[in-house]
Amino acid sequence: MEKHAKIYIPGHRGMVGSAVVRRLIAEGYDNLLVRNRTELDLTDRRSVEQFFAAERPEYVILAAAKVGGIRANMRDQAGFLYTNLEIQNNVIFAAQKNGCRKLCFLGSSCIYPREAAQPIREESLLTGPLEPTNEGYALSKIAGYKLCLFLAKEQKFSTISLMPCNLYGTNDNYDPENSHVFPALVRRFVEAAANNSAEVTLWGTGASLREFLHVDDLARAVILFMRERSEPEFLNIGYGSDLSIRDLATKIARSAGYSGKICFDPDAAPDGMHRKLLDVSRAEALGWQPEITLDEGIARTVAEYRALCKL
Repeated sequence: MEKHAKIYIPGHRGMVGSAVVRRLIAEGYDNLLVRNRTELDLTDRRSVEQFFAAERPEYVILAAAKVGGIRANMRDQAGFLYTNLEIQNNVIFAAQKNGCRKLCFLGSSCIYPREAAQPIREESLLTGPLEPTNEGYALSKIAGYKLCLFLAKEQKFSTISLMPCNLYGTNDNYDPENSHVFPALVRRFVEAAANNSAEVTLWGTGASLREFLHVDDLARAVILFMRERSEPEFLNIGYGSDLSIRDLATKIARSAGYSGKICFDPDAAPDGMHRKLLDVSRAEALGWQPEITLDEGIARTVAEYRALCKL
């Protein structure tokens, strides 16, 4: 992936896309192609085809997606499935038809069966039922990976696919209803500390185990494997260890300076999949491993949210 090659990053304003852009710039890539949602609607097939025909990007890193936390997924399974299928199908096919030299598809660890053996190896895909709370999103990501795989095998279209664990970091979504668990906890505890709240009540039991990777580490993986990997079979990208939501809440509360009581409401929302730890041995064998520790990432994210809200 040459430093002057034209690289298109759909979703460049989101958490993942913006991290990829920052990393590309830091590494000297100087011909980045971006469009915001008002300039290019990725769910509009004709517009996407016209864009690719006119611009003909050499490389594509597909970071655009409809995403949300457990409650948002449960309320709109059809929307998460349909919208992501539209985005993926439009971008992947247009890239293949217009001479793109390589495409990176970004999925999610939710593609795996609810009862997959832990830590989860890549071979566990499609070996059992999915977690019902985010089935629509998971199906869309499985379909996107399979589309890339089939085009690679049938049309010689160069693709790579990466399946990261739970992500957090710069430009995350802190919406109180639709955010993922990590930014939701950062928001709750930073605001609770600022308001001297005596108690914070969180959704679920706190017993679920989750793995968290800073988005800057994912961006490093994207660029490494865009440069060095040619096989279309996907790779897990994860932190390598997990912790309970209760322990994560304690860590974030401490970093935010909150010393009040932390309660859990199991009736507010289901826990989802009990554990979702990725086996990242394949990615590590190919030269990638995370650099940002969880404690460092928490401190950085708390500081960023404080600055964002002027707290």
